[in-house]
Amino acid sequence: MKRRSLSVAAALAASAALLLTACGGGDDKSSDNDKIAGADQGTEAPKESAEPSAAPAEDKPDGVDVSLPKDMNLVFDWDKPKDKNEAAAMDDAANYVRAIYRGVDKRTTEDASLVAHATGDGLKYARTQIDARLEGDWTSTGTRRHYQATTRSAAGGNSVEVAFCVDSSKFYSKEIKTGKVLKGTPSIADFDYFKIIMVKVPTREELWQASKVFVETKAAKCQ
Repeated sequence: MKRRSLSVAAALAASAALLLTACGGGDDKSSDNDKIAGADQGTEAPKESAEPSAAPAEDKPDGVDVSLPKDMNLVFDWDKPKDKNEAAAMDDAANYVRAIYRGVDKRTTEDASLVAHATGDGLKYARTQIDARLEGDWTSTGTRRHYQATTRSAAGGNSVEVAFCVDSSKFYSKEIKTGKVLKGTPSIADFDYFKIIMVKVPTREELWQASKVFVETKAAKCQ
């Protein structure tokens, strides 16, 4: 199925129609909790990887490698919606999260998977998350569970809100130099509620990019 052209103005209007007020704040901790992003941008055509990947086909859903090391386990415990666009947007929301942690693992904010699955504020948010771990000389390890997902389309179908809970109680930061795993005391701070605005890429078949990210930290509704 071919995509209709999406202008920057149309993307912004579609995203604005979906936005909900998001809560923020909360104390930072050693395990991987994400914070709230800023303003959004329009869509960009993703760049191709400079080097071909040897990853198997199942790790390259949009033609770019989103594979992660075995000790970095991202679980997406959700059912796909019946709507084709919402299902595709949900898939690429998961790939966006994978791309962030692939960047953490590869120690770069320029990995092809991130450029493919993010634009505007979604890209800024992802790079902020990766940079924080690069500056702290950390990677991530353990299991990060994503669940209770919902989707909502804007008029015209070019923008979809993908919302979900995250449980990071078994997902930790790990020091690069020493290999020490930083485990905090389990608490409500391990639970976050994400809303990601996914926008359809007009130049690529079945590809959606994260353009906005909102995070409610210490989300009691996710416990």
